[in-house]
Amino acid sequence: MRILIKKNIKTFLILTVLSISACSKPENTSAALPSSQIDPAVVSSAEQLGNAYAAIAGSISPAVVSVFSEKTVIFHQQEIPFAFNDELFKEFFGQQSFNYRNRQQAREYRIPQRGMGSGMLIDHQGHILTNFHVISDVDEIRVQFSNEDSFKAKLIGKDEKTDVAIIQLQGTGFEKYPVVTLGDSDNVHVGDVVLAIGAPFGLTQTVTHGIISATGRADIGIADYENFLQTDASINPGNSGGPLVNARAEVIGMNSAIATHIGQFSGVGFSIPSNMIKSMLPKLIKGENILRGELGVSVQNLSEDLAEHFGVKDTKGILVSQVLSNSAADKAGLKVGDIITFFDKKPISDVRTLRNMVAATQPGSKVDIDIFRDQQRRIITAIIQQQGGKKEDVQQQVWDKKQTLNRLGFSVENLSKDSANRFNTKTTKGVVIVDVAIGSPAAVAGIQEGDVIVKSNHQKVESVEEFLKTISDKTMDNFLFFIDRSGSNMFISIRLE
Repeated sequence: MRILIKKNIKTFLILTVLSISACSKPENTSAALPSSQIDPAVVSSAEQLGNAYAAIAGSISPAVVSVFSEKTVIFHQQEIPFAFNDELFKEFFGQQSFNYRNRQQAREYRIPQRGMGSGMLIDHQGHILTNFHVISDVDEIRVQFSNEDSFKAKLIGKDEKTDVAIIQLQGTGFEKYPVVTLGDSDNVHVGDVVLAIGAPFGLTQTVTHGIISATGRADIGIADYENFLQTDASINPGNSGGPLVNARAEVIGMNSAIATHIGQFSGVGFSIPSNMIKSMLPKLIKGENILRGELGVSVQNLSEDLAEHFGVKDTKGILVSQVLSNSAADKAGLKVGDIITFFDKKPISDVRTLRNMVAATQPGSKVDIDIFRDQQRRIITAIIQQQGGKKEDVQQQVWDKKQTLNRLGFSVENLSKDSANRFNTKTTKGVVIVDVAIGSPAAVAGIQEGDVIVKSNHQKVESVEEFLKTISDKTMDNFLFFIDRSGSNMFISIRLE
């Protein structure tokens, strides 16, 4: 390609010379040509934006590092055996050669595997913040600054559930470098301008820019606890562990992953918010394990139909569908059907928010929980327990068809003690759903075969007869069922058109 470009240039020059020599005496060109300069007033805004980007990058880049890792993989491989049998080998080459051949059949190989990511210096004691997956299961870690100063590092603290790790530089000389400032990720808004800095594809100190595309992204499947900032600032392999920076040169997130079908950036990148990281730093720097809180409830988001059944005006809050025995919620008096609106004086908008907030609460802490029960607001106090307690075993259930409820589109049968044993379930009260018609209102609402209806329209049911009474009103068009599904409880609302 380079040669073709040169040939084309030569051809163009030759043709240009020939065309000039073939021309008659040139006319007087003393008249001034139009100026190619751009009015400074037109580009002043762009220049100011560029200066701002340069100032941010210049401020943060000296604290951004490249993290190199290496691991030696050891494996054994059998050598190609002699093509003939052992007796023939010994006859021609002797016993000594035969023994040597056998010793050589399994050979050890050592192959170095190298990886690269990014990180950021957070204090003058040499602590580097990065992703856990960047330094996971490696033998050696080396950190390099923008001026190519290099230091060995060792793992100090990690939290695999959020993909966060702290490594510490070894030796001296790193005290001269500036450190990053962790900003307040709770004040980030969609549309905020951000810069991403790191080493994509090994290209160190690369700066890209974009905006915050979304906040509170979860269910991505990257970590156990997710509350990602989403950005369209270009992030690629090698950016992991690098900072996402706001316009004040504050780190508001740590770049961790991308969503792509082609193995490289497609406009969707994810960063761990700085506030999630800051809450863990004191323990990680000390090398301590991250202890997470547990409330002991199953909850679900509040739909409009569920809100109507529970007499609330909107869908703010989440619905309690199960309370574990002897849990923090049970001891605090939380009940099935309660709607949690605030946790520790902070509003709860969805299940993810409560899960992350409870997990981030130190076990043993007393927390006020605002609930809505029987159309009245109440405040209860819970002492958060440590995550990891014993859970009751949940056994799977199997069912058969028996009776059809045409109006809703599913069939039920009594759940007696005998049938509970037959279906291998601990639940002994309620009616079990044995069939769901395809495309029926029940199917659309999420009812599944095997669900055990414990309550129907706020009334306990222990037989098919009792259940039919709760749905016998022909004027009803909105039904609420409290069901047990494989040991987990939830509310499901079915509206008939």
